[in-house]
Amino acid sequence: MVEQQSDADIDRVFHALADATRRDIVRRTLVSEQSVTQLAAAYAMSFAAVSKHIAVLAEARLITKRAEGRVRLVRADPAALARAQELLRSYEDLWRGRIDRLDALLSEPELTPNES
Repeated sequence: MVEQQSDADIDRVFHALADATRRDIVRRTLVSEQSVTQLAAAYAMSFAAVSKHIAVLAEARLITKRAEGRVRLVRADPAALARAQELLRSYEDLWRGRIDRLDALLSEPELTPNES
């Protein structure tokens, strides 16, 4: 069952996952919690740019951030990713149903004018 999410929430999730760097941050933080500094060191971009990517992911609720002293730690939220996956699955089911109905229509024999 897909949890009800607003269109704005769904847009934020898919916007966040549309970027390769953000998907990689999610992947890395699913494996283990990492500091923002560790994440920034993994990319050929500024610390500020990585921080912005993290902010987009946090706004979409795909990751959580917590402070441990002066260090900011980032961890992906598996439940949020599961919700996104379930949403995609519901879209897949919708389109499969539509394709199946179209296939059924196309496989019906054509009626000639005399048969109608």
